[in-house]
Amino acid sequence: MDSLTFLTWDWQGHKIQYTVQGTGKPLVLIHGFGAAIGHWRQNIPVLSAAGYQVFALDLLGFGGSDKPAIDYSLDLWASLLRDFWQGQIQQPTVFIGNSIGALLSLMLMTETPEIAAGGVLINAAGGLNHRPQELNLPLRIVMGAFTRLVSSPFIGGFLFNRIRQPARIRATLHQVYGNATAVTDELVDLIYQPACDPGAQQVFASILSAPPGPAPGELLPHLQRPLLVLWGDADPWTPIAGASIYQRAQAQGQSIRVVSIPGAGHCPHDEDPAQVNALILEWLQDTKLWDSLPSQDR
Repeated sequence: MDSLTFLTWDWQGHKIQYTVQGTGKPLVLIHGFGAAIGHWRQNIPVLSAAGYQVFALDLLGFGGSDKPAIDYSLDLWASLLRDFWQGQIQQPTVFIGNSIGALLSLMLMTETPEIAAGGVLINAAGGLNHRPQELNLPLRIVMGAFTRLVSSPFIGGFLFNRIRQPARIRATLHQVYGNATAVTDELVDLIYQPACDPGAQQVFASILSAPPGPAPGELLPHLQRPLLVLWGDADPWTPIAGASIYQRAQAQGQSIRVVSIPGAGHCPHDEDPAQVNALILEWLQDTKLWDSLPSQDR
């Protein structure tokens, strides 16, 4: 974290925190739910040292960015990312995301392909939230009740304070990280500190009740750029079976490479950064993304 310099950018009157390191072709790193720029602390220096200009930002509502009381959605963040690209980059970019950050990367690549040179999805989420048909009726009722309680002005603060406690964060990370040694005090703190900011509870409640957004299967038919899909095979949140739609698209001729990371959980870039960094750099070198772009998009 000490090697990162934090900058701010104004988006629609809100402060967005970001960092940029290195020179060369641009990469944008997009974190997952509850995370922040620091989740890429073991990736940014390596990728930038390899000759790329690496950007990472805290999505609105997370990290060091503002946490206004608004309705959060994947479309909101996709709009933020497009405006960030327009304001800071303005050349075809490789979008690299984890979890919901990966789904956002796929949205950017398929909905605005002219801004993308390619993408890397790391344990991609299937949506911001579960779709109703994905939950059985009892669980649907429980989730609805929990969302109402967290949103409550009377009990919401108490519940959220319990959820964000460092011990609970650590326990959750141990559930979803295949590599337990990667669950460090630094990692717990980079999730805990932003959760103490004013507005964090309202952000959490808004996201719980937000629409799930587009499903990857709806987006993949529109993919025009090469894609690298990395998947920790021990992930209990987005199990390795979720990679099958990308494997089918690859078999149908789309430019997709799918790689399993043995023993890693939901965040392989933080659990096994050496392997993930090497896979990304190898893929970037093999695909020669920017050379293969249509002339009008270069």
